[in-house]
Amino acid sequence: MELKFASYNIHKAVGTDGRRDPERIVRVLREIDADIIALQEADLRFGERASVLSRAALDDTHWRPAAVWQRPRSLGWHGNALLVRREFEIVDAHALHLPTLEPRGAVRADIVAHGHRLRVIGTHLDLSGLRRRDQLRAILSHLDECDGDPPSVLMGDFNQWGGASGAMTEFGRGWHLLATGRSFPSRRPMASLDRIVASKHWRPGDSGVHHSADATNASDHLPVWARLHLPKK
Repeated sequence: MELKFASYNIHKAVGTDGRRDPERIVRVLREIDADIIALQEADLRFGERASVLSRAALDDTHWRPAAVWQRPRSLGWHGNALLVRREFEIVDAHALHLPTLEPRGAVRADIVAHGHRLRVIGTHLDLSGLRRRDQLRAILSHLDECDGDPPSVLMGDFNQWGGASGAMTEFGRGWHLLATGRSFPSRRPMASLDRIVASKHWRPGDSGVHHSADATNASDHLPVWARLHLPKK
């Protein structure tokens, strides 16, 4: 089985031109055409934390959101949301509280795709290196406490510049740190802030950064993606 995963910080749908354009974000998602997508900054930060992508806009796509929101008008938790291809079953979905001084969080969904149970976490980590370490430890500890040991993928905006240094050293040998590429800032990428990390169950395939005219303008981040393969049962 092969699945395509993607992570995208959509910057509350505000592009590099200063316009809030959710339809442009949806066009980029269609271009990526991933099976499972982690979004960051999907909700407004204040008030009712309303989603910048309406449920109606998603109704006309291949994806539905995992039910991780805590407020009726939100799509995610602290801006983190997971979109899952409609033919897959979402069997469990949770919001995770992370240790932080600013609003940060993570979301988890257990998904059945083509007869395989998978576990996916999306997150947006802190600007502080020490906090990032604490947050990754909390996420990995949560995974250890979950039932079973399914193939897992952790992705999001890690706010981490070094590829295998800093907070990334929290991952042991049981994880593949995928080199997707530079994704920030979108018009002239210099930093690999957006990451996809896969558990030992997967065989990594192609990965990269999605470049297009819409993606360059839709957000200050470019989306990253990876194809992951599972061996036959």
